[in-house]
Amino acid sequence: MPNTMQVELVSVERPIWSGEATAVYARTPEGEIGVMAGHAPLLGALEPGWLVRIQQADGVEQRIAVHGGFLSVRHDGVSVLAEIAESSDEIDVARARAALERAGSGSDDDTVAARNRALSRLRAAGEQV
Repeated sequence: MPNTMQVELVSVERPIWSGEATAVYARTPEGEIGVMAGHAPLLGALEPGWLVRIQQADGVEQRIAVHGGFLSVRHDGVSVLAEIAESSDEIDVARARAALERAGSGSDDDTVAARNRALSRLRAAGEQV
């Protein structure tokens, strides 16, 4: 069995996923990061509009839309602490596409936040954006 680590992903509202994983992938302001068992400790902010992918020990990939938060890597595992998080099976793709269209290309804070939430949901659902 490949090296595994304990991973937990929680939002302010509820736990989303917890278990053994072989890898975690997330986007930070510095770029995409991949974490495997034995990775050096770090703390990174999650980049808006992206997702977190967790490669479970059984080979299944969890795709989770995250909206704000942090990734914490410790010697014993990884914690993802998100303001809001939704697993791919909770995402209504048509609703996310409509939200992206409504958000348009404005640059005010609310518009950017709405666009990033829609992009994160679509990416987690496996949609091209």
